[in-house]
Amino acid sequence: MSIKIGILGYGNLGRGIECAVRQNPDMELRAIFTRRPPESVKILGDAPVYHIDDILAHKDEIDLLILCGGSATDLPVQTPEYAKYFSVIDSFDTHAKIPEHFDNVDKAAREGGNIAVISCGWDPGMFSLNRLYASCILPEGKDYTFWGKGVSQGHSDAIRRIEGVLDARQYTIPVDSALEAVRSGKAPELTTREKHLRECFVVAAEDADKARIENEIKTMPNYFADYDTTVHFITMEELKRDHNGIPHGGFVIRSGKTGWEGENTHIIEYSLKLDSNPEFTASVIVACARAAVRMKKEGFTGCKTIFDLPPAYLSVKSPEELRKAML
Repeated sequence: MSIKIGILGYGNLGRGIECAVRQNPDMELRAIFTRRPPESVKILGDAPVYHIDDILAHKDEIDLLILCGGSATDLPVQTPEYAKYFSVIDSFDTHAKIPEHFDNVDKAAREGGNIAVISCGWDPGMFSLNRLYASCILPEGKDYTFWGKGVSQGHSDAIRRIEGVLDARQYTIPVDSALEAVRSGKAPELTTREKHLRECFVVAAEDADKARIENEIKTMPNYFADYDTTVHFITMEELKRDHNGIPHGGFVIRSGKTGWEGENTHIIEYSLKLDSNPEFTASVIVACARAAVRMKKEGFTGCKTIFDLPPAYLSVKSPEELRKAML
């Protein structure tokens, strides 16, 4: 029996979800919901497209609604709202606000008798899992996370929400000297600013106040305020020519000690190199969606994170197949 999926929002992530569902034989895309006129949305496949105002009319047609909006303004409102009516999943990635988001979504999901999974992707998501595993295995040690070089969807979206910005791309860039110090086992103390640079390419409206835009970017809490940030103003033609892709990646590293006196050093490193940030994020979300639907059938409700999902529930394979092929 196929898991019936709905998508809310059809941008880069929504398109990635459409592709990911197609690659999973136990899933089918039943509906796409949009704030735009449905007839203006050109999708890759043949799923029906509806306006967001009609979403509740299709409540019984889908098993899980995947929310593909931005973390800055969409998901804090949409996820708790729709968790009242659907089992949902999102990729909320404002790390500092995850506890608050969890509480809001948990209350709404329990009210509706649904399950909701938040902050699914690669960070938060796969990187979170690897931080957890590594810290459990090496309790005497330090965690380090480096992102990039790549385009951050959430940070780019946050810039686009600034008045006067027509489009933008934000690159997160690890500081090489910091990365090498960690890999060498030195276990350095690093501030946020010492680990990453942020580089922004912004297309501003013709009459926009560029100085104000640059200041709003550099002082934006949770996104840019704690980093050395460079802002470049470019044309739309330059953006499309030079910044059309959405690559990303990064590293999670745990440097730890074992032995009676901590005489041996160990480095655990998990890395990703992604041609398409949204398509990989979508692939993580779809695997977590499978786990969420299975847990809902077992009677679970409320909000969950990737920490709460049994690994076997992510896979289309049976427990017997997993034990034979992967254990």
